[in-house]
Amino acid sequence: MSLIDALHFDNAFIRELPGDESGKMHSRQTPNVCWASALPTPVSLPRLLVYAPEVAALLGLQAQDVSADAFAQVFAGNALLPGMVPYAMRYGGHQFGNWAGQLGDGRAISLGETVNARGERWELQLKGAGLTPYSRRADGRAVLRSSLREFLCSEAMFHLGVPTTRALSLIATGDVVLRDMLYDGNPQHEPGAVVCRVAPSFIRFGSFEILAAHGELELLKRLLNFTLATHFSHLSGDASHRFGTWFREVCERTAYLVVEWMRVGFVHGVMNTDNMSILGLTLDYGPYGWIEDFDPGWTPNTTDAEMRRYCYGDQTNVARWNLQRLAQALASIAPAQSLLDEGLAHFDASLQQGMQRMLAGKFGLGDWQEGDAELIANIFQLMQQSEVDMTEFFRCLAQLDTRAVQVEVLASAFYSEAQFNQQRAHFAAWLTRYVQRLGASDNEARTARMNQVNPRFVLRNYLAQQAIEAAQQGDLNLVYRLLEAARTPYADHHPVELIAKRPDWARHKAGASMLSCSS
Repeated sequence: MSLIDALHFDNAFIRELPGDESGKMHSRQTPNVCWASALPTPVSLPRLLVYAPEVAALLGLQAQDVSADAFAQVFAGNALLPGMVPYAMRYGGHQFGNWAGQLGDGRAISLGETVNARGERWELQLKGAGLTPYSRRADGRAVLRSSLREFLCSEAMFHLGVPTTRALSLIATGDVVLRDMLYDGNPQHEPGAVVCRVAPSFIRFGSFEILAAHGELELLKRLLNFTLATHFSHLSGDASHRFGTWFREVCERTAYLVVEWMRVGFVHGVMNTDNMSILGLTLDYGPYGWIEDFDPGWTPNTTDAEMRRYCYGDQTNVARWNLQRLAQALASIAPAQSLLDEGLAHFDASLQQGMQRMLAGKFGLGDWQEGDAELIANIFQLMQQSEVDMTEFFRCLAQLDTRAVQVEVLASAFYSEAQFNQQRAHFAAWLTRYVQRLGASDNEARTARMNQVNPRFVLRNYLAQQAIEAAQQGDLNLVYRLLEAARTPYADHHPVELIAKRPDWARHKAGASMLSCSS
């Protein structure tokens, strides 16, 4: 009864927008709708593995609610609470630069939208809950491996201060799922799992694209008006002004999001337009990763290994390209093309200002000055040439005593002692320029400022892979430790083994370096 008492559903998305309510689960096109009914497929033996107490509290749930058997049954997809009306969202998208047509939630099923005591709207979505009309040739399931990565990363990103969807729970299903992780023709059975994702909305760029592509312009207007009324109610003015300020805000949120990714060294790995949130949230954690040895051309996605379209250094360019596709979809209903052009120009300005602000913060420079771009470009080039760990470098740089410059302060950021010895003169010369740029500064205050924006702990792929392998053997200890570390990513007190640079064994190990899109 406590779950029923805590969760109050107001399913505005399916109430206000048309859907396919036939309940048929076979893969098909669903024209003239924004969603399709989709009941979760029951699993054999649901068992709660881990949950995020902070997210449970957002929803009004207490520890005893989560520990009850009813919780595992509901959030594995075996039971529904009063007010839950499950559905899968219809959307399209550009994937790797090409229009892919109708996509939709192929293995995600939304249970509904709950409104908490503070009036906040939270959509609850099960990923890996079974077939939907958008599953195409897949089975709608997810494996423990990818589900655990999504759970941990959602919460890690939140505590880093990066806009993101959240994760409530991770539940083992008791079933196995067949997956070809490396796409090498050797599929294997893996333990299945369901993660409950939580966000104000999962509407994405592709939600608008699919309607425009099919000429469903009246429905496109309805989706836009719903989005404005439900998620951008703070905007005012006549229809034209609201449209312009809305698109401008979407562009600004997207610029802020990608700047924050760059700040912490995060690489999304699959920035298709169907993975871009209209709210500016990090959405759909698949083959993501954190930059370890600094390389702007690095991508965590094996599918992207040749093109490197979604590499770390090109995320800003892809974000704009995706916004251009959104603008293209909206052009037929925009009050004026100029509103879209102004929004894209605002993205450019927001991105430039955001990158300057972010880099000035990471380097402890205070304000941005002429010459800073060259200074920073020089050190990034040195870091790339010398295989320097990005996360470790910035924490080391924060410890620099400008009164007695010692290049040794950077030594632990190098993956190779030989590289440090070979490059130390170049780094020493750069540090001299850097100290001159800092001028007279309070070392202690600068260290504190830098450590507030440069994380000590990030969820490195090899750590997540170790947690996965242990969890597959029934040991969740590392999962709990990583979740605890993720709560305080800027603190200094983390165990050495959770902040260590990538070990040599992880350099090319599947899951510990690059990943496929396979779930």
